[in-house]
Amino acid sequence: MPVISELVLYPIKSCAGISVRQATLTTAGLSVDNVYDREWMVVDEHGQFLTQREHPRLALVAPRIRLDTIELRAPGMLRLEIPLDLPAPENEVLREVKLWDDTVLAYDCDETTATWFSQVIGAPCRLVRFHASAKRFASTKWTGGVQAPTLFADGYPVLVIGSASLADLNGKLVAAGREALPMDRFRPNVVIDGLEPYEEDYVDTFSAGDAALKPVKPCPRCPIPSVDQATGVAGPDPLDILQSFRKKPQLDDAVCFGMNCIVTKGEGERLFVGQQVAASLAF
Repeated sequence: MPVISELVLYPIKSCAGISVRQATLTTAGLSVDNVYDREWMVVDEHGQFLTQREHPRLALVAPRIRLDTIELRAPGMLRLEIPLDLPAPENEVLREVKLWDDTVLAYDCDETTATWFSQVIGAPCRLVRFHASAKRFASTKWTGGVQAPTLFADGYPVLVIGSASLADLNGKLVAAGREALPMDRFRPNVVIDGLEPYEEDYVDTFSAGDAALKPVKPCPRCPIPSVDQATGVAGPDPLDILQSFRKKPQLDDAVCFGMNCIVTKGEGERLFVGQQVAASLAF
């Protein structure tokens, strides 16, 4: 039976993830110790979101959840700690930020944090946090009308990839004289062992205990998988191999890898590495 082999939380969009043994499932994605997936995001001075697409060095920002802070480390930088408590209303500094077609209200973090991130990526930027009253939803075109909340993820609460899919891709890369890639290049939240290669494409529902994830949209791929997550340096892009067999006609032939999912059951349920998963196919 398929099992969860990895759970990854990304507190700050496009920065390093935190691999965890267990996580709480919310309708907006994974949560660990009340820290939510993609709860923070780096933006430019105009509030436009920034990612490894433009600034691959974001991969080098490594978060760690402490008791009441998130500790951030990056090469050549002093440690930075960001408080987990929300600012008091009288101390809020608010900013409207832009993420794809959405404009979202966010808390603006302080000048020290902005300076730290600006030094890491070598360009002026700021760190913002999803506001407690803000609302953002996945596209109902793909969710079948379901209002599925998400924070600063590209579009959906949870990304699922089968480990066999990566093994198949790596076989093709090696056959072409290229190096195999680790799973972190594709930044999933949930990795599942025991599926056939790309079987996640055809799953109607993943059930783990009392929780259910429904795949709703193949994940179109940008150049981020070319970025070495350990060095923040872009290298050969696997899209040239993927495009030979992973184009999706329903997405205008976009090259896809992994499935974007929404949470249909199990708000507050615990997922853990080694947990068995039932995968019911959509046909």
